[in-house]
Parts: sequence; structure tokens; C-alpha cells
Amino acid sequence: MRKILIYFLLLVQGILFGQVKVLFDATKAEMAGNADWVVDADVHNVGFNRGVLNFNGNESNPQRYPTPQITNPSTATEDDWIGGISAWGIETLKLNWEVETLPINGRITYGDSSNEQDLSHYDIYVIVEPNYLFSDEEKTAILDFVYNGGSLFLISDHERSDRDGDGNDSVDVWEDFLDDNPLGYNPFGIHVNHESFTEASYEIADLPGNPVLHGNYGDVTSIEFYAGTSFSLDHTENQDVTALVFRKNSMNNYQRVMIASSIFGQGKILAVGDSSIVDDGSGDPNDHLYDGWIEDAHGNHRRLIMNAMLWMEGDSSSIEKTSNSYFKVYVSENQLFAYFSKKNDFRNLQIYLFDLSGKRIAKINYVE
Repeated sequence: MRKILIYFLLLVQGILFGQVKVLFDATKAEMAGNADWVVDADVHNVGFNRGVLNFNGNESNPQRYPTPQITNPSTATEDDWIGGISAWGIETLKLNWEVETLPINGRITYGDSSNEQDLSHYDIYVIVEPNYLFSDEEKTAILDFVYNGGSLFLISDHERSDRDGDGNDSVDVWEDFLDDNPLGYNPFGIHVNHESFTEASYEIADLPGNPVLHGNYGDVTSIEFYAGTSFSLDHTENQDVTALVFRKNSMNNYQRVMIASSIFGQGKILAVGDSSIVDDGSGDPNDHLYDGWIEDAHGNHRRLIMNAMLWMEGDSSSIEKTSNSYFKVYVSENQLFAYFSKKNDFRNLQIYLFDLSGKRIAKINYVE
């Protein structure tokens, strides 16, 4: 038993200080039209006719796990996976994080034990330019996920960008999600504007210690939108909403924000007004894609996105292994239970549950 405990202590330490589960959504027609907001797809057989899904087309049909499985992330490149945001996926993998897709037929739930991909199993949920409206049940699941410590990466595109022909573009989808949800109010303080503009902006918020603008991947100095939209922020709805990048000549104008962050409950949100900044220029061979990941804005887009990923999972990346920290593990018949607190603050616990293979089953942020 002592050897088992030592083994799991080492294993769990590696998980706590590195392993994070990221879920990229593909249930909202993110691959429709000349878009391919998927990490990897082995098959391209999906089509859309006025919002109706069929399997007689040539669009990406991403599977849950990207293939091939990459055993040495340090040598991986975006070309190892076929998707318009494969570079984002590979960069995430290089953090030793787990990358999954919620496939077209996946279910958006929170706390549903019958769903293998229930949001409670993930740390970060990425939704890039959704074309289908969320149901009230899906809205509730996402909001519960964030409130209980999950992070939401929210990316829109410009108005009149209805790629699947159902009458709703991503601006409509996010407006409906943010302003017409079961909570009865906008919990993030972020409202999406009905706009379409192309411009480069150097109006970076003056926030020297902000981890998204000045993180491990470098300082963000400019952003370029190619047909995107902006957001309006309301600090009366959420005092933690923060403008990160403003439109050109609009510094400190909170009605013209290109990128914003917010806190809701124990969770974090990053909102971006243009999908082109995550496009790596490769993916579905039937689409005409562009490199906004590195080529546009001289690599600033990659810096911002990956800084944001680290910020979103800040509880794990910022844990300090010092005598001021407390870490304890219990082993039961089939599960390993661990909890961690900073500076012996037992009113603010991070609770982890693992199976005996070392796979993390759940993470709970407990605040008294």
C-alpha cells in the first residue's frame, strides 16, 4: 500500500500541476460554410441546408478524440491534425493538457452522469462562432459550469455571417445566450454588438499585471479583426467584467470592446469578437482558410489566446509548492481523493477526484 500511495502521490502531483481537460464544441454548426472551427476531423461528410444537418456534404465531422494520438507533444505541429483550429489544439496539447471535441451529436449538460462528456468533466469549454441557438437547458448547463469553476471561451464573428442558413448568425446566438437566459439577466456583463468591421487595433488596455495581455506567452501589443464584431460592457451587471482590447481610436470606450474577460461565480470567461484570430489557415480541404493565428498581428493572436488559456486554468498553473500549501490524498477501494489549499486556507479548497489509473474524474472549487 505504501508503494501505491507513493506512486499515486507522484502521479497526482503531475496531474494537479499540469493536466487540464479542454473541450472544443462542434454541436453548433461550427464547421458550416467556409468555416472549420474544429481541432481535428477524420471525415468530411456533413452538410447544411437552411440549418438542417445532413450527412451528404463535404464539411468536417470531427470525432471526440483527435487523431493520431500524439505521444510526444513537444514535436507536434498543426499539420498533425486536420482542422481550422488545429494549431490551437496542438498548443494546448503542448501544455500536457487533454484535448477533446464535443461532436455534432454531443449533448451539452452539467451534472448529468449519463453523459460521458458532461461539462463537469472539463476545465475549459471553447465555443467558436456557433450557428445554432442554445436551448434553455443548454444555457443553464453552461452557466452552471462556469458558476461552479469552469471557464468559457466565447468567440463570435460579425453580423450577417449565417453560415448554415437557419436565419441566425453567431451574433444572434451569443446575444440570445447572454441576454435571454434562464437567469433573467446578463451574468457576464458582456453584450455583443451587431457590427461587421475590419481593423487593426493597438488600443490595448493599460493593465500591466493582466495575465491575458502580459502572460507566459508574451505581451499582446495589437489585434487584427477581419470582419468581426465588438462588445458593450456593463459593470452594473458584473463588476468584474474587464475590457482588454478596444477598437481603434476607442480607448476606454466600453461600448467598443474587441476582447473582454469576466468572472461569474468561481468561473472565468473570455469573449472575442472575431473568429479569424484563431484560424490557422489549414483544415478542411474544401474550405478557403486564412492564417490569423500567427501571420496576422505578428503572432499576437497566439499570445493572447494561449495566455488566456493559462489564465482560465489559473488555479492549477499558479499553485505554489511551498510550506504554506497543504496537500492531502486518500485512497479508497476504487478512487483516489485529493484536496489542495493555498496557505492552509481551508475556506477555499480545490477538491480533486481520480480513478486508480490516475485519470481526473472531477474538480470542485469549494469556497466557504
